[in-house]
Amino acid sequence: MDNAALVDNSWSPRLDGRTVVVTGGTRGVGAGIARAFAEAGAEVVTCARRPPEVPVPGARFVPLDLREPAAVGDFFGALPRLDVLVNNAGGTPYRLLTEAGAERHARVVELNLVAPLTASLAAYERLRRARGCVVMIGSVSGGRPSPGSAAYGAAKAGLESLARSMAVEWAPDVRVNTLVVGMVHTELSAAHYGGEDGVTAVSRTVPLGRLAEPADVGAAAVFLASGAASYISGASLHVHGGGERPAFLAAAAAAATTAVAATDRTPRQEG
Repeated sequence: MDNAALVDNSWSPRLDGRTVVVTGGTRGVGAGIARAFAEAGAEVVTCARRPPEVPVPGARFVPLDLREPAAVGDFFGALPRLDVLVNNAGGTPYRLLTEAGAERHARVVELNLVAPLTASLAAYERLRRARGCVVMIGSVSGGRPSPGSAAYGAAKAGLESLARSMAVEWAPDVRVNTLVVGMVHTELSAAHYGGEDGVTAVSRTVPLGRLAEPADVGAAAVFLASGAASYISGASLHVHGGGERPAFLAAAAAAATTAVAATDRTPRQEG
C-alpha cells in the first residue's frame, strides 16, 4: 500500500486569517508543510533561493537566500502580518568529516543553524505583535551519531537547544517548539536510499513500518501552530515513527538464529 494512503489527517484545526512563512517550502518536507497550512486556511508564503518546480496550491513564493541577513530583514519587514514562522530550510550532502575542509562544514552549520536564527530574529517583532509562534524543523540526526553528515547533526542539535532558550526569552509573547523529524519519503528518497527497494528495506527499520510522508510533518507543524498547542513551548515533538530499533537487538536475534541453526545441524547420538 502507498505510504500516503496510511496518513490520516482528519484532525484539521482551522488557521483562517493567519499568515505563515515556511522557509525552504518549495519541495519535499517543506512543500508538505506549506500544503498543510494552506489546507488549514492560512495565507502561506514560501521562500527559497529557487522557485518550486511544482507550485504548492494556496502558497505564494518569494525568492530569498536565508544566508543574507539584509535580504532576510527586508523580506520580513515587507510582511504586513506574521503569525507563524516555520524554519524548515536546510540539508546537507553526504560528506565524511575528513573529505572537506572546515569552511565547507561551516556552511552546513550556517544553513541549518545560523539561518533559522537570522530568520527568527527578523520575524520577532511581527510574531510578538501577533502572539505567534516559531516551529523549528529539527532532525533525529541531532540526537544520535550522524556519520557522513556530522556538521548537519551538530547544527540540528544546536537548533533544538536554540529553540528551548528562545522559548524562555520570548515568552509569553512567542511560543517556540521543535519538530524532531526522522526519515521522510520525498521525491529524493529513492536516490538517497538506493532505489525503491532501498526505501522498502529502510522502511522496515522503522517501528511503524514506513517512512514519514511530508503530510505527517505538515500535520504536526499545524498542530504546534494551533490553539490546541497554546500551552506548549520549548518542547521537542518527535515525528519519527517510533525511532530506530536498537542495532544490538538485530545482532542478538541474528546470533540466536545462527546458534539454533548450528544446534539443528549437530549430529545426535542415538542411545
